[in-house]
Amino acid sequence: MELPFDGAISAYFNDDAPGEVRNAIKRADKNDILDGSYPHSERMPRKAYEKDLHSLQTELVKLQAWARDSGERIAIVFEGRDAAGKGGTIKRFREYLNPRGARVVALPKPSDKEQSQWYFQRYIDHFPAGGEIVFFDRSWYNRGVVEKVFEFCTDEQRTHFFHQVPEFEKMIVDEGIHLFKFWLNVGRAEQLRRFLKRESDPLKQWKLSWIDVEGLKKWDDYTAAIGETLTFSHTVDAPWTVIRSDDKRRARCEAIRHVLRSIEYSRKTPKAVGKPDPAICAGPEIWDA
Repeated sequence: MELPFDGAISAYFNDDAPGEVRNAIKRADKNDILDGSYPHSERMPRKAYEKDLHSLQTELVKLQAWARDSGERIAIVFEGRDAAGKGGTIKRFREYLNPRGARVVALPKPSDKEQSQWYFQRYIDHFPAGGEIVFFDRSWYNRGVVEKVFEFCTDEQRTHFFHQVPEFEKMIVDEGIHLFKFWLNVGRAEQLRRFLKRESDPLKQWKLSWIDVEGLKKWDDYTAAIGETLTFSHTVDAPWTVIRSDDKRRARCEAIRHVLRSIEYSRKTPKAVGKPDPAICAGPEIWDA
């Protein structure tokens, strides 16, 4: 089978990956958590996951009905390292929602015209109207991390971004939009394991990009850029919620739970929403635990 990018991910695993990362992947069983600092050694059992997820998704249907009837607006930003599980988490959010009122925004590279506009301008048209929930699969935070790591922007442009983003998000919140910002974080070995699976799966190879391949070599650069981004843009009005996503099942449930716990919608069942796991879902203090 022909591998994308001439098998560059496998080549990185065999030739360039740190020894501890390579060994962690080789030694691991299917359900093992590779990051030794993760608070669970194995992923959430399937039956417990499916039961929890069903309850949470039932509450999401109630949340959407409340938003539709009340005209409330909800915007949820998903950021994180490559292969951290952003798309899969969004999928579980939307699985049983009416797609007419639950949109995904995943913008491509900006056009020449968009590059000449105010940086935030192309995102504004995609904010929710009354009764809508909008999921941003990556967002304006490209400037804080990816553009910095790959030198797609200047240091001056990035500094200007950090100067403006708190006020930009304060305006969103002041407008009455419920804004959530999730940072999904994944360990280095788990990220590479997921990339290797994508590389060998014809149904998932489309998820890989040149950025993913080159980014494997820039782990430390990403770490520095992420740390700066969380520091400069974690505010009272628009705080970051970090999800440790080495276990996708726990990550999905905790993200949904956080949104449900944060909004007082009609017919809410607190027992079904449940209690958060602060070791998995918390503020920026856990992002690089």
